[in-house]
Amino acid sequence: MVVDEPLEQRRTLIVLVIAQVFSGAGLAAGITVGALLAQDMLGTTSLAGLPSALFTIGSAAAAVTVGRISQRAGRRAGLTLGYGVGAIGSVGVVLAAVLDNVVLLFVALFVYGAGTATNLQARYAGADLAHPTRRGRAVSTVLVATTLGAVVGPNLVTAMGDLARTWGIPPLAGPFILAGAAYAAAALVLWVLLRPDPLLLARDVAARPDAAPEAAAAAVDGESQRRVVVTASLVMIVAQLVMVAIMTMTPVHMLMHGHSVAAAGFVIAVHVGSMYLPSPLSGWLVDRFGPRIVAVLSGATLLIAGIVAMAAPVESVPVLAVALALLGLGWSFGLVSGTAMLATALPLATRARTQGGVDLWIAVAGSAGGMASGVVVASTSYSSLAIVGGLVAATVVPIVAVTSSQRGGR
Repeated sequence: MVVDEPLEQRRTLIVLVIAQVFSGAGLAAGITVGALLAQDMLGTTSLAGLPSALFTIGSAAAAVTVGRISQRAGRRAGLTLGYGVGAIGSVGVVLAAVLDNVVLLFVALFVYGAGTATNLQARYAGADLAHPTRRGRAVSTVLVATTLGAVVGPNLVTAMGDLARTWGIPPLAGPFILAGAAYAAAALVLWVLLRPDPLLLARDVAARPDAAPEAAAAAVDGESQRRVVVTASLVMIVAQLVMVAIMTMTPVHMLMHGHSVAAAGFVIAVHVGSMYLPSPLSGWLVDRFGPRIVAVLSGATLLIAGIVAMAAPVESVPVLAVALALLGLGWSFGLVSGTAMLATALPLATRARTQGGVDLWIAVAGSAGGMASGVVVASTSYSSLAIVGGLVAATVVPIVAVTSSQRGGR
């Protein structure tokens, strides 16, 4: 069935895509050099991983805040505030570098994490006005837009470093100048152009006497709704945990076996591209076959990724790249299918707040996966981490099977 999306939905997606291009640049530019800046200011590598942890903690806190504000005042207010706070954090990082103040650096990195959370929360806004048969594609459109900025951001690291040097700012802080400008631009685009607000408009439409069934709150009863929300949350949490765990240790594994930083960077670039570029495929599959089928596909793909990573010869960059590509693809299947399930099951009265809570646990899972991965590799091996991650991902299959007979998530 061909469905014509309303003008408001098409406009919403266009505005979100523009904002995501900016925010993707801000996200990637800052994360690219965060660890290096911390290492340079601290004079040691022992705490160089702290920026990633601070991003994650700040992201988790912001996810809840953005969700609650969006619930009360609409997506426009929530997303604008999130990106605005991310911009402030970026400026704080630059100021910390100029002042050589480590405490300010860590506080600013925590605040900068708000941009990361908001970048991910924007996918929900794409689904608020989408027809049920096109929710997957709406979510994927927002996600794939992030790729455009994420590709540009790291490629401007050197140029921004040179610019910072001419201004008397430490070169490693240069990318955070770009991040601040990019997040501020995203906030401005959303504040000015995201009208009407998709969540508020969806509520108005649902309240009309002649509202279509799909425009009403969730088309599932309370018990089924809870099952779908739990299933969707677990699918996304497992995908995030497994993806971050294996991704985090792959460069370490490669460098330990004599590969260059450039080779490790290539594998991670393939991985990141595979997380976002296949989003349109993930969305089409969700709309065509239903989010539950794609969730199962996520678990299976992540399992295969773990097996390939486990079996990859240590000297083979191509095989490791294939493993990380499958890892990114499995994550994409999980995120898009889980997001679509939530959009279907959650009533408008609690949708944004619940989505923010779910993203909090996704962020926590990513942090846990990253920290646990080092322990597993140190005590066993990278191959053990890969296969354990794959087996954990395979639990998605029985999780979905338990609720497969319930309504609301197809």
